[in-house]
Amino acid sequence: MKVDILAIGVHPDDVELSCSGTLLKHLAMGKSVGLLDLTRGEMGSRGNAQIREQEANEAAKMMGAAFRINLDMPDCFATWSEENLRKIIRVIRWCQPEIVLANAIDDRHPDHGRAAKLSADACFYSGLVKIETTWEDGRQQEAWRPKAVYHYVQDKNLQPDFVVDISEFMDRKMELVLAFKSQFFLPSENGYQDEPDTPISGKDFLDFLRAKARTYARPIGAEYAEGFNAARTPGVCNLFDLL
Repeated sequence: MKVDILAIGVHPDDVELSCSGTLLKHLAMGKSVGLLDLTRGEMGSRGNAQIREQEANEAAKMMGAAFRINLDMPDCFATWSEENLRKIIRVIRWCQPEIVLANAIDDRHPDHGRAAKLSADACFYSGLVKIETTWEDGRQQEAWRPKAVYHYVQDKNLQPDFVVDISEFMDRKMELVLAFKSQFFLPSENGYQDEPDTPISGKDFLDFLRAKARTYARPIGAEYAEGFNAARTPGVCNLFDLL
């Protein structure tokens, strides 16, 4: 199941919130995309693990992702460990992505920064032939290292190293976000009004998402964009690749 891009999120809705516009754009270009959730988000104030899994699978279907895998690490306690690194390495070697998108390098939620390092380190270690992992039938997996790891910007307004114009895909991105009905503002059809209010459960948060995308788009003269930080200095084939 080789894919061009693997998008990793520590929580089931991280990818949709932060880089789904970019994924939709590349899917429209004919690229393939896989999704990897590290936890089930079971420590979130709203919904539960089962509901969030259903929502995540629906969002993946709406996006057109080739697959969505959950590694079932403990929410809030997914630490940097050999066990967790090997779990991610097995997925990377299975789907052999050219590019990996991972959590923000620093953010309000402590899980995000920890997951950023965990995912980036797994991408590096996945290329070491002496770190052995096996398929379910016991055969050894081949080493594979993605060509690039990019960290999407999440809640904090980090200065991005580059942005991706998602103007044509912003509305579809919001549809993917709202697939997580337990988490976000859908008063007309939402059965979660009695659950606790959170920083992301009000209409103001959806307005914030659009405003943030407008802010990142402004320097390139676009309507909406998503921001990314690069794990290494990116290169371009020629100056005309840059907006």
